[in-house]
Amino acid sequence: MDNIRGISIMIAAMGFFAIEDMFIKQAARAMSTGQILAILTLVAVPIFEIMARYQGKTMFDSTIFHKGVLTRNFFEMLGTLGFVTAITQTPLISATAIFQATPLVVTLGAALFLGEKVRWRRWVAISVGFCGVMIIIRPGLEGFDPKSLWAVMAVIGLSGRDLATRRLPVGITNAQLAAWGFLVVGLLGALMASVQGAWIMPTNQTTVWLVGASFCAIFGYWGITAAMRLGEISAIAPFRYVRLVFALIIGIGVFSERPDAATYSGAALIISSGIYSFWRERQVKAKALAKLTK
Repeated sequence: MDNIRGISIMIAAMGFFAIEDMFIKQAARAMSTGQILAILTLVAVPIFEIMARYQGKTMFDSTIFHKGVLTRNFFEMLGTLGFVTAITQTPLISATAIFQATPLVVTLGAALFLGEKVRWRRWVAISVGFCGVMIIIRPGLEGFDPKSLWAVMAVIGLSGRDLATRRLPVGITNAQLAAWGFLVVGLLGALMASVQGAWIMPTNQTTVWLVGASFCAIFGYWGITAAMRLGEISAIAPFRYVRLVFALIIGIGVFSERPDAATYSGAALIISSGIYSFWRERQVKAKALAKLTK
């Protein structure tokens, strides 16, 4: 039952994230990426600070100077900048498809930097996933768009964030991390906006998009955290890929995007390799548990 609840919440969270992407892409028609990042912070940070205080914590304590928190914040800035820029300057579907490689890069990083054991089958899955990314990006070919590299930057940044999160002390809450993550991204956005030109007063419609994006981000963040704590990670985590399904619906229905065969093929390879990696991890854990119970 916990797995079913976790899967349901995970699917809902991915829906919120996809709607957030839609709102941001709409808002980018009227203002710069930097200003969007700065404004999103104004809504999200106070809410996560309230959540942290409800848990008996605050974002303004000594934990902000922990090396792991500083590292996580750096990668949060890198990843968020990459993804927001990717979805505003490239087709939503292709950017989201490339972003689905994040779990594979996390697995690779855990093996290289955290000493986690990755067997050959998962190395093959990682390689297949990366081939999928290359098919979508098409470096050196006629269909190559340099702007697609923003999505690659997002994958690297958010993978680094997830890896840094694994090394944090248990006492640091998710609300604290979210508040600081949004704040540093907002500061980066403000700096970018200052360089990109004059600030633009958002229209009523743009304000609706920005507020909607902020609340979708909050609900999505809460949902993915709650889902991963409800049941088995290996059963729930693969449903993160549902985000691409939502992106397809929004990209085709709202933005009239028409992905080509290469994008579909690359996305299929990325998702298949990711699901296989989760399935394989579950099999290995089940065998280890069986040996312990003998």
